[in-house]
This record gives sequence, structure tokens and C-alpha cells, in this order.
Amino acid sequence: MPRTAMPRTTTPRPTMPRVADSDRRRTSASVILRSVLEHGPVARSTIARLTGLSPAAVTDHCARLTAIGLIRESAAPRRSNGVGRPHVPVDLDDSRFVVGGMHVAVPHTTVALLDLRGRVLAQRELKHRGAEPYDVLARASEGLAALLAEARDSRPLGVGFAAGGWVDRALGTVVEHPLLGWRDVPVRELVGAHTGLPVQVDGHARALVNAERLFGQARGSRSVLHLFVGNVVDAAFATHDEVHHGPRSQAGAIAHLPLAGGTEPCDCGRTGCLQVELSERTLCRRAREAGIVDGMNPMRVLAAADAGDPVAVRLLRERARMTGRAVALLLDVLNPERVVVTEVGVLYREDCLAALRAEVGPGRAACVVPSGFPDAVLAVAGGAVALDVLYRDPLTLSSRAT
Repeated sequence: MPRTAMPRTTTPRPTMPRVADSDRRRTSASVILRSVLEHGPVARSTIARLTGLSPAAVTDHCARLTAIGLIRESAAPRRSNGVGRPHVPVDLDDSRFVVGGMHVAVPHTTVALLDLRGRVLAQRELKHRGAEPYDVLARASEGLAALLAEARDSRPLGVGFAAGGWVDRALGTVVEHPLLGWRDVPVRELVGAHTGLPVQVDGHARALVNAERLFGQARGSRSVLHLFVGNVVDAAFATHDEVHHGPRSQAGAIAHLPLAGGTEPCDCGRTGCLQVELSERTLCRRAREAGIVDGMNPMRVLAAADAGDPVAVRLLRERARMTGRAVALLLDVLNPERVVVTEVGVLYREDCLAALRAEVGPGRAACVVPSGFPDAVLAVAGGAVALDVLYRDPLTLSSRAT
């Protein structure tokens, strides 16, 4: 009997997880926009070479980013060796959009407008009438609205908020700011309700790491540590373009690290904790005790030092040396390629920077630099929170705003 062929069964192939097309588009758009920021005006062929994307993908994404208004073609085409079709380079379009920035410090809030290159276009300092968070955020929103009203030709993409203390980026909440007495403040919700704009929230040290990577002293660095020394003292660490947040964004809390040689008693019961030693409150108290100033503004201590007051000079240099010890400790733990320090003496005085580097030691001193935004560090901190989100996901954020 003839054999009857059995029906052939096929086993379905297992499906492999794939990156969604939308995620791939966002990633490619981010890479291209950052390439234009860093190298523009730049030819599309150069972007393809720098990013590893295909020329067709670069052309497609450049068209999208141009349509949104984030980039534009440069006015003057360039020819390759004087022959062939001209290369029309693209550059960042910093004329259309702005982001708002808010930074809440202990004595005041800074509100600002920044362009897409991280440049501060306008800023105001609002003295606190009290620390009640709803009042502080309402006044900050009003101040930001006033700046936007004056910048009629610019369209806001969103608002970035930064502060010290424990700030939960995912929830958009200031979980705890001991010096202000804030707990579980829903910043994103409150500022969004006041402004009607997308609001991004983060700690100021992490915000400034992103600012330095995009626009400042840490461009091209594979790992960056930022140390913020104000009334609040905290740090942030980034590797391979990612800032470490940790669970609930608690990374960078270094206030109670012990500092060798510290003498200040801390509320935690110990002596020589990093924040109480380096705080601007401590600096100003010591300056008042020496009869140099009569308030809480560290810039007055700086002015006295610049005028030649030897005690003010000594106080600033000693603070810089102690900051250098903190940097050395963090260098031992994290070993970053670049360290950026925001501290008033280091920002403005070469002798303070030298004192800090002397504590770090000759083998590592060259990697330590002051912030690239000495005259606008708080304004940049706020705006950088929104700008970092824009450069990571330009298609989503800009489409929401437009």
C-alpha cells in the first residue's frame, strides 16, 4: 500500500524581545540632538560618522528635529574641497524655545529662563518670607510667569526644579529638606498646577552634573562627580551618561560623612560631619564672630577677602582646604575622571582653588575644577533638570509643549 504522507507540523519560533521602534527613535533623536549641540554647525554626514547612525536615519531625524524647531540649517552651505554638492550644516535653533528654572535654597528661590544651550537669559532672586512650601512655590511660579511674560517671542518647553536635601525625581517630590523643614512636598503637582507646563524635579547636585556634561566642564568625561557646598552639602555621580539616583533618589546624601580635622558639633550627636563643617551657615557664623560681616550672605565674606581682609582670606582658604579633604575622600571611593566643585571661594578665588587641590594631592589635583557656571549656578541647576530631559527625549517633551 502506498504510504500516506503525514502532515508536516511546524513549531513556532520563539519570539525574541525587541526594542520598540518608538524607543529606538527617541534614542537616535537624542544622540543626534546632542551631537548637534556639541559640534554644530555640523554636516549630516559628519553626524552619521560621529554617531554611527546611517545617513538615511540622520537625515530623517534631522527633518523631524527641524520640523519641531529644535535645529535649523545654517545659512551658508559648505562645499567639500570646493566641488560637488554643498553640505548644508545643521545647528541648534536656540531662538524659539526656553525652559524655566527654579532653585529653592534656604534663604531664597532663584527663578530663571534658559535657552537650549543652557545659557541664562533672565533670572530673579526671590527672598523667602517664610519657609512654608506652598507659599514658596506659588511665589516662584508667579516670578517665573513674569519672566515668561517678558520673553514673548519664546515658547516654554517646561520647568525644571532643583533643591538640596532628599528629592525624589520619579515622584516629583521633595521628600525631606531639614533646613527648610519640608517633608513630602509634591513639587511637580504644585508647580504644574500654577504654570500649566511639564515640570521635572531633581536634586541640585544631580542637576548640575547634567549641566556640566551638556554645557560645562565635564563634556566628554566618562565619569563625573559633582560636589555642591552651600548651606546644603551634597554630591552626585555620573558614569557613561547616567547619573546615579539610587532607590527613591537617595544617592548623594553625604551630609554626615566624617571630615578629618572637623570641630563643629552636629545635630546627629557627632562632631565634624561634612555638612556642618562646610555649610555656608558655619562660614558666615565664623565671619560674624570675627567681626567681618553681620549677616548670612557668604558673598560678603568673599567681598571682604577681595578687599584684603586677612581673616576673611583665612576663613575662605580653610573652608577650601576642608572641601579638598571631602573631595579626596570621594575620589578614593568613586575614582571619577572629573570632579566639579561648586563652592563660593573655589568659584571666584585662585588661592582657594589651589588650597583645595593641595589637599587632594598632586597626582589627582588636575581632575578637580570649579563649576562652569560661577555667576548663575543656581539658575542653571533648575533649568538643567528640564534640559536634561529634553536632550534625552527631544521628540516627546517638545511635542507635548508644542
